[in-house]
Amino acid sequence: MTVDDHQILRGGIKFLLLAFDDIELVGEAGNGDEALRLCENLQPDVVLMDLMMGMNGAEVTKVIRKKYPKIQVLILTSFLDKGLVQKAMQAGAIGYLLKGVSIDELANAIRCAAIGRSILSAEVIQALLQPTQPSSPPAYKLSRRQAEVLTLLALGLSNEEIAQRMKLSPSTIRHHVSQVLNKLGATNRTEAATRAVRVGCV
Repeated sequence: MTVDDHQILRGGIKFLLLAFDDIELVGEAGNGDEALRLCENLQPDVVLMDLMMGMNGAEVTKVIRKKYPKIQVLILTSFLDKGLVQKAMQAGAIGYLLKGVSIDELANAIRCAAIGRSILSAEVIQALLQPTQPSSPPAYKLSRRQAEVLTLLALGLSNEEIAQRMKLSPSTIRHHVSQVLNKLGATNRTEAATRAVRVGCV
Protein backbone atom coordinates (compact mmCIF):
# COMPACT_ATOMS: atom_id res chain seq x y z
CA MET A 1 0.00 0.00 0.00
CA THR A 2 1.26 3.50 -0.79
CA VAL A 3 0.84 6.55 1.45
CA ASP A 4 1.69 9.87 -0.19
CA ASP A 5 -0.12 13.17 -0.59
CA HIS A 6 1.03 13.49 -4.21
CA GLN A 7 -1.48 11.67 -6.42
CA ILE A 8 0.83 11.73 -9.46
CA LEU A 9 3.58 9.98 -7.51
CA ARG A 10 1.17 7.33 -6.24
CA GLY A 11 -0.01 6.77 -9.79
CA GLY A 12 3.56 6.42 -11.03
CA ILE A 13 4.41 3.81 -8.41
CA LYS A 14 1.21 1.94 -9.20
CA PHE A 15 2.08 1.83 -12.89
CA LEU A 16 5.70 0.78 -12.35
CA LEU A 17 4.83 -2.00 -9.91
CA LEU A 18 2.67 -3.64 -12.58
CA ALA A 19 5.93 -5.03 -13.98
CA PHE A 20 6.32 -7.34 -10.98
CA ASP A 21 4.05 -10.39 -10.73
CA ASP A 22 4.93 -10.99 -7.06
CA ILE A 23 3.91 -7.51 -5.87
CA GLU A 24 0.30 -6.37 -5.74
CA LEU A 25 -0.71 -2.82 -4.88
CA VAL A 26 -3.84 -3.22 -2.78
CA GLY A 27 -4.48 0.37 -1.77
CA GLU A 28 -3.47 4.04 -1.92
CA ALA A 29 -3.79 6.69 0.76
CA GLY A 30 -3.30 10.44 0.45
CA ASN A 31 -2.84 11.14 4.16
CA GLY A 32 -2.22 9.51 7.53
CA ASP A 33 -5.83 9.17 8.60
CA GLU A 34 -6.76 7.45 5.35
CA ALA A 35 -3.71 5.19 5.70
CA LEU A 36 -4.85 4.01 9.13
CA ARG A 37 -8.34 3.23 7.83
CA LEU A 38 -6.98 1.29 4.88
CA CYS A 39 -4.53 -0.64 7.05
CA GLU A 40 -7.44 -1.83 9.17
CA ASN A 41 -9.48 -2.88 6.15
CA LEU A 42 -6.77 -4.19 3.81
CA GLN A 43 -4.06 -5.49 6.17
CA PRO A 44 -1.25 -5.03 3.61
CA ASP A 45 2.10 -6.76 4.09
CA VAL A 46 4.07 -3.58 3.39
CA VAL A 47 3.24 0.13 3.48
CA LEU A 48 5.32 2.60 1.42
CA MET A 49 5.21 5.71 3.62
CA ASP A 50 6.04 9.30 2.74
CA LEU A 51 7.20 11.40 5.70
CA MET A 52 6.06 14.90 4.85
CA MET A 53 2.27 14.93 4.90
CA GLY A 54 -0.41 16.61 7.00
CA MET A 55 0.01 13.89 9.63
CA ASN A 56 3.72 13.23 10.02
CA GLY A 57 4.75 9.97 8.39
CA ALA A 58 6.78 8.89 11.42
CA GLU A 59 3.72 9.36 13.64
CA VAL A 60 1.58 7.30 11.26
CA THR A 61 4.28 4.63 11.18
CA LYS A 62 4.31 4.43 14.97
CA VAL A 63 0.54 3.99 15.12
CA ILE A 64 0.54 1.35 12.37
CA ARG A 65 3.30 -0.65 14.01
CA LYS A 66 1.53 -0.51 17.37
CA LYS A 67 -1.92 -1.45 16.10
CA TYR A 68 -0.89 -3.80 13.31
CA PRO A 69 2.55 -5.28 14.17
CA LYS A 70 2.44 -7.65 11.20
CA ILE A 71 2.40 -4.72 8.76
CA GLN A 72 5.90 -3.51 7.81
CA VAL A 73 6.44 0.16 7.02
CA LEU A 74 9.03 1.20 4.44
CA ILE A 75 9.81 4.91 4.27
CA LEU A 76 9.95 6.35 0.74
CA THR A 77 10.73 10.05 0.85
CA SER A 78 12.58 12.90 -0.86
CA PHE A 79 14.19 14.01 2.39
CA LEU A 80 17.62 12.77 3.44
CA ASP A 81 17.84 14.09 6.98
CA LYS A 82 19.50 12.24 9.85
CA GLY A 83 16.86 13.40 12.30
CA LEU A 84 14.06 12.12 10.09
CA VAL A 85 15.81 8.76 9.67
CA GLN A 86 16.19 8.45 13.42
CA LYS A 87 12.55 9.27 14.10
CA ALA A 88 11.34 6.87 11.40
CA MET A 89 13.42 3.95 12.67
CA GLN A 90 12.43 4.61 16.28
CA ALA A 91 8.80 4.64 15.14
CA GLY A 92 9.26 1.11 13.84
CA ALA A 93 9.98 1.59 10.13
CA ILE A 94 11.84 -1.37 8.66
CA GLY A 95 13.69 0.66 6.05
CA TYR A 96 14.34 4.09 4.60
CA LEU A 97 14.61 4.82 0.86
CA LEU A 98 14.82 7.97 -1.24
CA LYS A 99 12.36 8.64 -4.05
CA GLY A 100 15.20 8.63 -6.56
CA VAL A 101 15.60 4.88 -6.08
CA SER A 102 15.19 2.69 -9.16
CA ILE A 103 12.01 0.65 -9.56
CA ASP A 104 14.02 -2.58 -9.28
CA GLU A 105 15.58 -1.40 -6.01
CA LEU A 106 12.15 -0.40 -4.73
CA ALA A 107 10.70 -3.79 -5.62
CA ASN A 108 13.58 -5.54 -3.88
CA ALA A 109 13.10 -3.36 -0.80
CA ILE A 110 9.39 -4.25 -0.73
CA ARG A 111 10.28 -7.94 -0.90
CA CYS A 112 12.81 -7.54 1.93
CA ALA A 113 10.30 -5.64 4.06
CA ALA A 114 7.65 -8.30 3.46
CA ILE A 115 9.88 -10.93 5.08
CA GLY A 116 10.90 -8.59 7.89
CA ARG A 117 14.36 -7.68 6.63
CA SER A 118 15.59 -4.17 7.30
CA ILE A 119 16.96 -2.14 4.41
CA LEU A 120 18.52 1.31 4.15
CA SER A 121 19.47 2.85 0.82
CA ALA A 122 23.17 3.38 0.19
CA GLU A 123 22.66 7.16 0.20
CA VAL A 124 21.03 7.01 3.62
CA ILE A 125 23.87 4.97 5.14
CA GLN A 126 26.48 7.23 3.56
CA ALA A 127 24.77 10.33 4.88
CA LEU A 128 24.42 8.88 8.36
CA LEU A 129 28.14 8.16 8.54
CA GLN A 130 29.32 11.53 7.25
CA PRO A 131 30.94 13.91 9.76
CA THR A 132 28.63 16.75 10.76
CA GLN A 133 31.41 19.25 11.51
CA PRO A 134 34.71 19.93 9.71
CA SER A 135 36.54 19.14 12.95
CA SER A 136 34.82 15.78 13.34
CA PRO A 137 36.83 12.59 12.82
CA PRO A 138 36.61 10.94 9.38
CA ALA A 139 33.87 8.40 8.70
CA TYR A 140 34.86 4.86 9.58
CA LYS A 141 35.26 2.22 6.88
CA LEU A 142 32.30 0.02 7.69
CA SER A 143 30.56 -2.48 5.47
CA ARG A 144 26.92 -1.81 4.62
CA ARG A 145 25.80 -4.45 7.13
CA GLN A 146 28.05 -3.04 9.85
CA ALA A 147 26.74 0.46 9.15
CA GLU A 148 23.16 -0.78 9.60
CA VAL A 149 24.11 -2.49 12.88
CA LEU A 150 25.84 0.68 14.13
CA THR A 151 22.84 2.82 13.24
CA LEU A 152 20.42 0.55 15.12
CA LEU A 153 22.85 0.13 18.02
CA ALA A 154 23.20 3.90 18.36
CA LEU A 155 19.40 4.18 18.42
CA GLY A 156 19.46 2.07 21.58
CA LEU A 157 18.35 -1.31 20.22
CA SER A 158 19.63 -4.46 21.91
CA ASN A 159 21.37 -7.26 20.01
CA GLU A 160 18.14 -9.26 20.09
CA GLU A 161 16.11 -6.33 18.75
CA ILE A 162 18.67 -5.67 16.01
CA ALA A 163 18.65 -9.37 15.10
CA GLN A 164 14.86 -9.35 14.87
CA ARG A 165 14.84 -6.13 12.81
CA MET A 166 17.49 -7.39 10.36
CA LYS A 167 16.27 -11.01 10.28
CA LEU A 168 19.67 -12.31 11.38
CA SER A 169 20.68 -14.56 14.28
CA PRO A 170 21.74 -12.93 17.59
CA SER A 171 25.17 -14.60 17.25
CA THR A 172 25.65 -12.95 13.84
CA ILE A 173 24.68 -9.58 15.30
CA ARG A 174 27.13 -10.08 18.18
CA HIS A 175 29.85 -10.72 15.60
CA HIS A 176 28.93 -7.55 13.67
CA VAL A 177 28.84 -5.52 16.90
CA SER A 178 32.30 -6.83 17.80
CA GLN A 179 33.61 -5.83 14.36
CA VAL A 180 32.04 -2.37 14.69
CA LEU A 181 33.62 -1.86 18.12
CA ASN A 182 37.02 -2.85 16.73
CA LYS A 183 36.78 -0.50 13.75
CA LEU A 184 35.62 2.40 15.92
CA GLY A 185 38.22 1.67 18.58
CA ALA A 186 35.42 1.52 21.13
CA THR A 187 35.47 -0.69 24.22
CA ASN A 188 31.70 -0.95 24.66
CA ARG A 189 28.34 -0.20 23.03
CA THR A 190 27.93 3.14 24.79
CA GLU A 191 31.27 4.37 23.52
CA ALA A 192 30.45 3.14 20.02
CA ALA A 193 27.11 4.96 20.13
CA THR A 194 28.84 8.13 21.32
CA ARG A 195 31.29 7.97 18.44
CA ALA A 196 28.42 7.26 16.05
CA VAL A 197 26.77 10.47 17.22
CA ARG A 198 30.05 12.33 16.82
CA VAL A 199 30.40 11.33 13.16
CA GLY A 200 26.75 12.07 12.49
CA CYS A 201 25.31 8.54 12.51
CA VAL A 202 22.36 9.70 14.66
